[in-house]
Amino acid sequence: MHSKFLSYFDEVARQGSIRRAAAVLHVSSSSVNRKILDIEERLGVRLFDRHAEGVELTAAGAVVLEHCRQTIFDYEKIMHVVADIREMRAGHIDIASLDSVALSLLPSTIDQFSRDYPSITYTIRTAQPDNIVRAVAEGEAGIGISFSNDLHPGVRVHTEKSAPIGAILNNDHPLAERDALEIEDLIPFPLIRSYDALSERSLVNLALADNTIPLKTACFTNSLPLARSMILKGHGIGLYSKIGFLDEIEAGKLRYIHLKSNFLKDLKIGLLIPSRSNQTPVENALCRILSKSLRILRLDS
Repeated sequence: MHSKFLSYFDEVARQGSIRRAAAVLHVSSSSVNRKILDIEERLGVRLFDRHAEGVELTAAGAVVLEHCRQTIFDYEKIMHVVADIREMRAGHIDIASLDSVALSLLPSTIDQFSRDYPSITYTIRTAQPDNIVRAVAEGEAGIGISFSNDLHPGVRVHTEKSAPIGAILNNDHPLAERDALEIEDLIPFPLIRSYDALSERSLVNLALADNTIPLKTACFTNSLPLARSMILKGHGIGLYSKIGFLDEIEAGKLRYIHLKSNFLKDLKIGLLIPSRSNQTPVENALCRILSKSLRILRLDS
């Protein structure tokens, strides 16, 4: 329906009078009445009952009024959204991320985003998976990037990508030529593991819960560059997803080998957002670019 009719019809319904509606709209009564009569003729039903005191909606008119008001609301809403996007000259985004993503995915994505929105500022913190989920759920971060298999009800997944945890080895390691490994294959060798592995709730520890022989960990660290360096120098096998080691794997300096664990194989990395609040326009715009970047990564082969 014509936009002019929407405003005319809505105001007549509010005022209960064509004359009073015309006064509010600063148009003539005849133009308002003519527009409504034209639509009534096209629809083949009366929208108002006319009487001496004014007008009253018919049953058909009530249905049309609901459509009119929803259309006006939707139009005003999209105008606000477009205005926000047009005015995205300033803003701030809080991100909580896995160390591996902060080192690999975020720099190039933010570089791309900053070309379009150069005045946007960021707070980017790296944290363990549980802390990332908690930061998003409690509103400390508008965007989180972490494993998405077991989430807080205050968090929902925007986008996710399969990212199994496997064994990261240097090329000289005795297991480097294997296509896949059992958990038991790791027992004789020292491991390099993320700091959250000190917790029983860590993803790898959950997968190892049924393993009766303890594995040997040479180093727990919250520094992915340190873990990468130790693996390259042959100090142990890393238990990580591929995302923090993509350059070294593609360059042939390290190998990623699948572990025969359904739990670890089914892990996913997700773009996490709060479930109870709307994203700001800048957060939404960045999420769209992050989603594209995440989808094209090859993390499961």
